[in-house]
Amino acid sequence: MHLKIALLGGDGIGPEVLAEAVKTLRSVADIFGHNFTFKKAVIGAKAINDSRSPLPQETIDICRECDAVLFGAIGSLEYDNDPDAQVRPEQGLLQLRKELGLYANIRPIKVFHHLIPGSPLKRHIIKGTDFVIFRELTNGIYFGEKKLDRDGTHASDLYEYSEGEISQIAHLAFKAAKKRSKKLTLVDKANVLETSRLWRRVVMAIAKSYPEVALECIYIDKATTQMMLDPSRFDVILTDSFFGDILNDQASVLLGSTGILPSASIGSDTAMFEPVHGSYPQAAGKNIANPVASILSVALLLQHFGLEEESNAVVSSVLLSFNKEVVTSDILGSSKYGTDYVGDYIANNIVDTGDILTMNDENIWLGKSTII
Repeated sequence: MHLKIALLGGDGIGPEVLAEAVKTLRSVADIFGHNFTFKKAVIGAKAINDSRSPLPQETIDICRECDAVLFGAIGSLEYDNDPDAQVRPEQGLLQLRKELGLYANIRPIKVFHHLIPGSPLKRHIIKGTDFVIFRELTNGIYFGEKKLDRDGTHASDLYEYSEGEISQIAHLAFKAAKKRSKKLTLVDKANVLETSRLWRRVVMAIAKSYPEVALECIYIDKATTQMMLDPSRFDVILTDSFFGDILNDQASVLLGSTGILPSASIGSDTAMFEPVHGSYPQAAGKNIANPVASILSVALLLQHFGLEEESNAVVSSVLLSFNKEVVTSDILGSSKYGTDYVGDYIANNIVDTGDILTMNDENIWLGKSTII
C-alpha cells in the first residue's frame, strides 16, 4: 500500500515524539512491503512566529493532499504566559479540525498490566480497564460565538449542536460498541443543558437501530466520579466536545502517565492521529519525552487503513518494550533510556509473524476495533 502522510510536529516535544513515530512507520514499510511518503508542515507557535497564523493555508493544503495526518503536540509557554495574546497556538489545532472536517475524536484507554503500579488507583480498581471515548470534535461551546463586553466584566460562549452533528458521531460509537462489549454510555448534563437534552433524544432514537447495544445515559459529574471508582464499568463512552475534553484528560491519569495514550480524529475524507499528551515545553530538546503515545497513534493509523497485522505488530513491539522495561522516565521508574533509544528499540523489534495476534491478550485492538 502507498500512503502519503502529512507530518505536523507542532510545538515543544511534538517534533521529537513524531520523529519516533516516523521511524516506526518506516520500519513497517520495510518489513511489510509498503510505501509511505511524508510531507512536513508547520502549525502552532512556530507558524505564528513565521507567518502570524497558527495554521497557514499551506499547511491546510498539504493536509488535504495527503491520505492522513500525523500530529505531534501544540502549545507554547511564550503564549501561555501572555493573557493578552490575540492569537494562540491552540487555535491552529481547533481550526485544522474544522477545516478537515474531523468530527470524531477516538481515544482508547487501555491499562497494561506492566504499568498498573504507576496508576494512582489501587490495583483492584484499575485492573481490567479497557474503554474508548468517542468525543464530538468540531462543534459545541469551543466553536460557538464568544462575547466580551467593552469593560471586560461580562462574557458569554454559545453552546450549540444540531441533530445531524450528534447523529454522525453517535452512529460511529454504536458501531464500535457492536464490535466490543455491546455497551455504550452517553455522558451529558441533560438535567441542566438544552444541548444535552437534544443529545439524549437523538442518541436514544438512534439506539433503536442497534438493539444489541445496551445504552446508558449518565451525567458528567457521575461519569467523572465513576471513572475514579470503577473505570472498568465503561466500554464505549459517547459525549460532546466540552465533556469529552474533561473525560479525556481524566482518563489519561488512570495510567499514571499521559505519554502512552494515542488518539484518532476521523472525518469523512481524512483522518489525523496524535498522542494525547501536551507539548511539555520544559522537556523539549532534552531527549526525555515518552514517544509511545505517538507510536501507538501509528498503530491506529495503520488500523484505519485496514492494515491490521501491521497495527498489531506495532502494538506488540510496544508491549515488548514494556516487558523489557525499555521505557522513558515517566513510567516504571526508569531513567535509563531516552526518547530516541525507546523509539529505536520499538522500530527495530517490529516483526511480521502470525504469532503476533496471539502473543499477548493485552493487544489494544485485538478483537476490539476502535476505528470505523
